[in-house]
Amino acid sequence: MTPKQKRWRNRIVVALALFFAILACEATGLIERIFGDQALYAEFVLFLVPYLIAGYDVLAEAAKKLARGHALDESFLMTVATLGAFALILFPHTEPHMAEGAAVMLFYQVGELFQSYAVGKSRKSIAAMMDIAPEFANIMEGDELVQVDPSNVKPGQQIVVQPGERIPLDGVVVSGDSQVDTAALTGESAPRHAEPGEEVISGCINLTGALTVRVTKPYADSTVARILDLVENASEKKARTESFITRFARVYTPVVVGLAAALAVLPPLAIGLATGALASSALWADWILRGLTFLVVSCPCALVISVPLSFFGGIGGASRLGILVKGSNYLEALAKADTVVFDKTGTLTVGTFSVTAIHGEGATTEEELLRIAAHAEAFSTHPIATSVREAYAGPIDRACIREVEEVGGHGIKAIVDEHEVLVGNDKLMGAHDVDCKECQLVGTIIHVAVDGVYAGHIVIADMVKPAARQAIADLHRAGVRRTVMLTGDRADVAKAVASDLAIDELHAELLPADKVGCVEAMMRDRGEDARGKLAFVGDGINDAPVLMRADIGIAMGALGSDAAIEAADVVLMDDDPTSIARAMGVARKTMAIVWQNIVFALGVKFAVLVLAAFGIANMWMAVFADVGVAVIAILNAMRAMHVRRR
Repeated sequence: MTPKQKRWRNRIVVALALFFAILACEATGLIERIFGDQALYAEFVLFLVPYLIAGYDVLAEAAKKLARGHALDESFLMTVATLGAFALILFPHTEPHMAEGAAVMLFYQVGELFQSYAVGKSRKSIAAMMDIAPEFANIMEGDELVQVDPSNVKPGQQIVVQPGERIPLDGVVVSGDSQVDTAALTGESAPRHAEPGEEVISGCINLTGALTVRVTKPYADSTVARILDLVENASEKKARTESFITRFARVYTPVVVGLAAALAVLPPLAIGLATGALASSALWADWILRGLTFLVVSCPCALVISVPLSFFGGIGGASRLGILVKGSNYLEALAKADTVVFDKTGTLTVGTFSVTAIHGEGATTEEELLRIAAHAEAFSTHPIATSVREAYAGPIDRACIREVEEVGGHGIKAIVDEHEVLVGNDKLMGAHDVDCKECQLVGTIIHVAVDGVYAGHIVIADMVKPAARQAIADLHRAGVRRTVMLTGDRADVAKAVASDLAIDELHAELLPADKVGCVEAMMRDRGEDARGKLAFVGDGINDAPVLMRADIGIAMGALGSDAAIEAADVVLMDDDPTSIARAMGVARKTMAIVWQNIVFALGVKFAVLVLAAFGIANMWMAVFADVGVAVIAILNAMRAMHVRRR
């Protein structure tokens, strides 16, 4: 609790202790024995003490807003209802209601304290995200490390991150070896390894060894700055349900104030005129009490507090899983998603090529075939050449390589160990009259020939992520009726991936503009009345147009990706596709809690309002219908922030 909350709590505890002590004295007749005929006025003064201790700030707030012309809110309703209950002392022949007046204010403040605590607890989930802001960066000046403001460090400069310190800026490790804790950003408990050449991002904690990092972005464009901006602005984008409740309360409050006033004045006026008992204090007291009870019950605080709190809790709970939701409107849309469309490369697959099979021909072994190909590709910068070299574990002797010729769109021709080596596709083989064999495996086939004789082939493919199959299964279990994969890759490669992952629908060989067209066609085909939403999941780098066009754009594996954070509505900070189903689970749980609170609050209020109008409900029932319902709704809303971390 904050110091302010502690003072608030202590004030309420004191007021409650006094209230129950006075209530006990009243129930035992002690007040009547001490004060005799003046007992009623003594009760008035005694109950006024805890009332003012607990509620003086509510009274001040109501007076301030009344002076500004903005009176119709919860503090105004509480002030009118409670002061009205105390004012019934003006009808001394009726049952006194000072205790109920004090109780309404006391328990209203208890409810407000619960709300403040719940919001604070939810903020802690997001505050953990806010704590990623770095306080300083270490730079070398001569032989000494000097701490400077991260915003003063420019790209290209080198910084030193000591063990236990937070990485202040995005960059590439120049020297050092360490483990990096990314939990605050990704929700992952296992640290990541950082070594020279590895990219590191701001906001993570360096755990074991000192790292020297070359800065690649200014602080304003760093991952941590963009995330902080995203989190700070998340509450500004309200869900339709939340906006409706706000608009509903604006209309509802003045209506019920008018109804309460009418209930307190019109019936006794009509009855008094009809019966000639217009001056009857008992008649007026009865109907004024009904109006006050109606007013207390009608207070919409259970709705206006619990609904935004539920969304806020859902956003906070999601952030604990490394899922950043840009607003409650996107959380609401995600809960309705029934079609999930995936980009393939970098989303369902790793996004980098690797050798998946080596098939030697004749006497050529797999090891020898890979050695020959790696030497021939030694000077090439092509991604396929890089993947061949990475697959070869041995050293490359560049002295034995000469006359390297790169044939555009075909492959490489080189002299290796005084043998003519061809490494490339079937077109390269055909141009040199080499008969190559077909391969049934899916992927890019690299054929190898030595001195005009076919030596075998190497299969290179983009590997499917280990968790991708589980992610699709989780989505189907969660009720997603349609999963779709869009890719610019060849149809046979895409078909193999889609079949392996059990994806429902496939569109291959697409240009980026074609992907937008496909998503628009799917959204068009479902009809305007369809309740389901379409979510597109991409890596956020080359999928920005589609991320922005879909109902919900989800960027996955967005650590360090500016495009993802800018374009997407939901950002999954890790590279795990199973986080998509987790995000949907958080969204659906949040929406379920929101509707539980709406139905419960309105149901109880409506029932007690009817009873109050007929004079059946007393002020204690009104206290429960207002404060009791609000506390229960707040406690229910707090469930939205409780999520199970991996």
